[in-house]
Amino acid sequence: MQEALVIGMGAVSALGIGLKAADTQLHAQHIEPHDLTRFQSVLKLPVYEVPHPGRSDFPGGNALLWLEMAVEEALDKARLACPEERERLRIGVCIGSTILCQLHELEFCAKLRSGEKMADATPYRNYVDASPAEWLKRKYSLDGPALTVSNACTSSADALGIARFWLVAGQCDVAIAAGTDSLEIGPLDGFHALGVCDKTPCRPFDASRDGLNLGEGAAAVVLVRPDSDLLQGRCADIAFCGYGKTADASHITQPLPSGEYLERAIQIALADAGVTSKDIGFVNAHGTGTEANDRVEGQTLARVFGPALRYHSTKALTGHALGAAGALEFVFTALMLRRGVAVRSHHFEELAPELSIPPLTVDTPFRERYAVSTSLAFGGSNTALVLRRRSECPLS
Repeated sequence: MQEALVIGMGAVSALGIGLKAADTQLHAQHIEPHDLTRFQSVLKLPVYEVPHPGRSDFPGGNALLWLEMAVEEALDKARLACPEERERLRIGVCIGSTILCQLHELEFCAKLRSGEKMADATPYRNYVDASPAEWLKRKYSLDGPALTVSNACTSSADALGIARFWLVAGQCDVAIAAGTDSLEIGPLDGFHALGVCDKTPCRPFDASRDGLNLGEGAAAVVLVRPDSDLLQGRCADIAFCGYGKTADASHITQPLPSGEYLERAIQIALADAGVTSKDIGFVNAHGTGTEANDRVEGQTLARVFGPALRYHSTKALTGHALGAAGALEFVFTALMLRRGVAVRSHHFEELAPELSIPPLTVDTPFRERYAVSTSLAFGGSNTALVLRRRSECPLS
């Protein structure tokens, strides 16, 4: 399938606000999680918070605020920040989110279910207004398709794939693909109940790993077709060229032990991009730090890419941002492709005995022009994205 070119990106995460902060902090020293400050909880679990106070007056809360910040940066980089630049274009928006779609405004939901009468309609309006794709479409007066994807932790990776399909099918001239989620009590309690939260900083693929740390944030990517006239005078040095999607549905929370369907998703993405495993410089793995995910993913990546495999997880720097993770890691992968350096897997010390190849322990230069980002989710959802570094960049 035809690739899509990236003309703008934006990111908000525990690494900081904006692409510059992310690019710097990816290669910095360990970024440690800290005690929760967003809300009160009896659970003493370290989390990765966005270094911003947030706002309580946004419909949908901080998740929409993070999304707005990321989209604003991406549109600015794409030189589409002014309404006059956008009005002549059909711009589609596809947003992936987990918590924003389902678990915000819990107090309102409880009252609604109990049949309690509410004199103030504000909570209801906030709940309805917080559909992120529709919210963005209204906010920026966009004239293309709008879709919110809520597919657990592959949500925004799949939003990127859908946005690319729209472009190829001619349903829009420009596509904004993004993901967002904020720290909320629902997922904190839920993941704790599953017994997969580490009480110390998470250690993806390490022998002593004991679970994940939750994070939050948003990322946005502005995509166009290779024949778009918007490429004139804009930097488009990253291409989104491969998308692979499978669902094994073997368990409600854990991946299929064999990794068969994850492997299939990766192979579909590689074939879509017209490359083989030997063309890949590194893999930005899902790497949550949980026992099951890291075992299945580590073994599968070793099978697909062989002894030359270079891989890492950036979740030891950001925590698991759930529905935002796929888009954030797409942006991180693009930044590493630009540098030609894959970052080390932070907090990793000792390889788990069930794995054969360790993740990167030092920042590692590479010459290949392609990289893969993988995402896994509850219900056996598997997504793989292939990115390419292009030589064409009129602003470089």
